[in-house]
Amino acid sequence: MKTIIYKFSKLLLVIGLMIPLGCEELDENPDFLTQDNFFSTAEQLVLGVNAVYDGLGEGRDWSNHFYNRYVFECRVGYQVGWEKGPLDFQNGNVDPADVYIATYWRISYENINRANAVIERADELKEAGEPNTGLLDRVKAEAMFLRAFYYFHLVRYFDNIPVTAEKTISDQDLLSNENGFRNALDLIESDLVAAAGVLPEEYTDANIGRATSWAAKALLVKAYLQDEKWIEARTVAEDIMNNSNIALFDNFGDNYAVESENSGERIFEAQVSASANAEEFTNHHAHFVPGDLPNEEGGVGWHWLNGTREFRKSYDENDQRIPATFINEYTTTRLGKNSAGEMPKVRWSPDASYDLSRFGGMVRADVDPNDTGNLVFSSAWVSKWVEPVDNFNNTERNVVYLRLADVLLGHSEAANESGSGDPYLGINMVRERAGLDPLSGLSQSELRDAIVQERVWEFAFEQETYPELKRKSTFGGAQDYLGDFINNFISTYNVDRQLSPKDYVLPIPLNEILGNPNVTQNEPYR
Repeated sequence: MKTIIYKFSKLLLVIGLMIPLGCEELDENPDFLTQDNFFSTAEQLVLGVNAVYDGLGEGRDWSNHFYNRYVFECRVGYQVGWEKGPLDFQNGNVDPADVYIATYWRISYENINRANAVIERADELKEAGEPNTGLLDRVKAEAMFLRAFYYFHLVRYFDNIPVTAEKTISDQDLLSNENGFRNALDLIESDLVAAAGVLPEEYTDANIGRATSWAAKALLVKAYLQDEKWIEARTVAEDIMNNSNIALFDNFGDNYAVESENSGERIFEAQVSASANAEEFTNHHAHFVPGDLPNEEGGVGWHWLNGTREFRKSYDENDQRIPATFINEYTTTRLGKNSAGEMPKVRWSPDASYDLSRFGGMVRADVDPNDTGNLVFSSAWVSKWVEPVDNFNNTERNVVYLRLADVLLGHSEAANESGSGDPYLGINMVRERAGLDPLSGLSQSELRDAIVQERVWEFAFEQETYPELKRKSTFGGAQDYLGDFINNFISTYNVDRQLSPKDYVLPIPLNEILGNPNVTQNEPYR
């Protein structure tokens, strides 16, 4: 079911943007809408939290919360692109002045500040005797979940980040990032425990798509894994597995289908709808669509990103995730029409000649367009985000941030690292859905490697690989997954790049460093 809970009008968005500002210095009673004279009831405060949700979508920035993470993912090398941003990241040329980093940082902190303001306002309204305490508590819990969400995705990429639970009133409220990694995880975990105790297990009608208690718990599993709190992660994961009635889809592709949005194993997702808000930059389709797909079949966009041939070849040929992850065949415009007056089909082949050109390795120039058996391509074009649309902005496909497979793999990791519970339970459920044989009899280190690899296959092109490999490469004694992954990319494609400490963290944006003397740049970028 499509929901439009945070696809609201320009007026309401402006009100949401005003949340951090306040009017404490004004003596007169203003005759315009502000935080102080508009958000005076629980019902009105719902609009405030809607503005915090809006940052999860594509919104007013071309380099939005979605696309910036797509660019960061190129750091690893299984996903490549020809546009400058992806190229810089896949080649290791990342610096604090990067526009994608700066925009991602700004969007995250804008919405953290809005969440802080909503939380503070909810407390003020409750103290003032707002009668609808149930709604007020729910809105506050939603804001706490969202604050934890933004902080979690910041700390995954930047490590020591500035952390505050109070709204910023002045540009003189300059935060420090000293001990920011620890401070962030403490607040994230506290927020999510509190939110999980208040939020409902499900919503109906117009509220479908809001954060549920299961969403808070699913994110809490990931936070505990980040914090290496293995027992806590396993316990919360088992609560979800045993009590939520959430089950894996039989068809892996339902995780990306418009028809199955906000249902099944999809625990929390960003709401995308061109029909609800035509002015948003809904640009994820544009970045992944094949460059030679006819426009009438959805070939509209810039085709900046695709997977590598070697990455696609890493999948078992019987893996049921392949059709929903990769495009296997499509109509190509590269050779014109054949003798039947039709554009021929081009199919993926592991044996097609490969290059890192703009089109990522395409059909050979000397093939006969009438012999469709010879029309092959080598790039791993991604099907997860491609839709048959006539304009790249006319997309309806939500982007899932939390789904049950994440919890299941988290359970296996937590059980394996803690030596408690069944470490095969979660991963084998994921593998069973993929049509793969169950695992058994592995050592702890072997199972650790298998869980990492399963996560990479399961969440390919969902912007989970880089932060997860980064995380798994930091705790004591573990294999350097990130280094191995990047070195494999370097050796496979013979690129001019050397693995460096910069690969293990993103830089604090330059404008933050220049404008805030209390923030210290991450060590590799000093």
